[in-house]
Amino acid sequence: MTPDTVKKDSGTAARVFRSLEEVPRDFGPSIAAIGNFDGVHCGHQQILRTVAAEAQARGMRSIAITFNPHPAQFLRPNEAPKLVTFLPERLRLLAETGVDAILVLRFDEALSHMTADEFVRDVLVGVLHVRGIHEGSNFRFGHGAKAGVNELRAFGKDSGFTVEVHSAVRVHGMEVSSSAVRSLIASGDVRRARWMLGRVFGVHSHPAKGRGVGTKLLVPTVNLAPYEGLLPGFGVYVTRLTIGDRCFESVTNVGNRPTFEGVGFGVETHILDFEPVDLSDESPLYLEFLSRLRGEIQWPSTEALKAQIFKDVARARRYFKLAALRQGDSSRR
Repeated sequence: MTPDTVKKDSGTAARVFRSLEEVPRDFGPSIAAIGNFDGVHCGHQQILRTVAAEAQARGMRSIAITFNPHPAQFLRPNEAPKLVTFLPERLRLLAETGVDAILVLRFDEALSHMTADEFVRDVLVGVLHVRGIHEGSNFRFGHGAKAGVNELRAFGKDSGFTVEVHSAVRVHGMEVSSSAVRSLIASGDVRRARWMLGRVFGVHSHPAKGRGVGTKLLVPTVNLAPYEGLLPGFGVYVTRLTIGDRCFESVTNVGNRPTFEGVGFGVETHILDFEPVDLSDESPLYLEFLSRLRGEIQWPSTEALKAQIFKDVARARRYFKLAALRQGDSSRR
């Protein structure tokens, strides 16, 4: 099977291998990093850019090794965290770090029982011909996650590859990690999550059939289809909604919409300055969460909710106006 590719902003493409069998026999020598890379946050980006730079300097290939599904989803499905990025988005973000290739290993029963020395021998050395590995200090691998960076260094001495351990990246005094990013998003702190991700947090989805709530309030709305990934905590957010190739400024409510009895959970986006756009159940949507306005509140009446929505819209418009002014000042420097 021919491996596929994922394009980078530079116009080049990273090769994607979805099994060890897809990796060409002449692949390598290589410089690698291994991880789940959920969110592809600033820490991941730093490690992978270093991998790409070292590989280029040494005339080798750079590769990111990741897993699907997330090991926790296979080993502890009832306790597994909601993901920041699903595989298609993760591949795109990994490619943007500049690596030449991405290996997606299916995490199943066989892989979960592979020991650390088997992983080094059969994957890193046997298939990828690694000459250097970059990892964070908390990296664990092998059956039961029994091995860490010290064991990896020992394997490297025996197998002819170096190991560079990276300290955790800190932004605004906070240590960056996937769990920290998830915690911030889950609490609704999309601003600080943005710092850790190095980009705005957003979700890819499709429209769900609206329940008519937005129509009654005379506000054009789009409801997101049920989403299995991580969403921000209940509340109201300044957002940006992309429908196909059209982008709209918007305000989004995440929650149970308690003012309307029995409506239940939903992600409902109110579009500002709406213009007609073709929208079907299969239309791709990308919803970016820019800033949190407030928590979700049960209002005494639809009239009270409507009045609050107009206040939320006014605050969102101020946000976008200030953002445009800041961008204009930045472009003039």
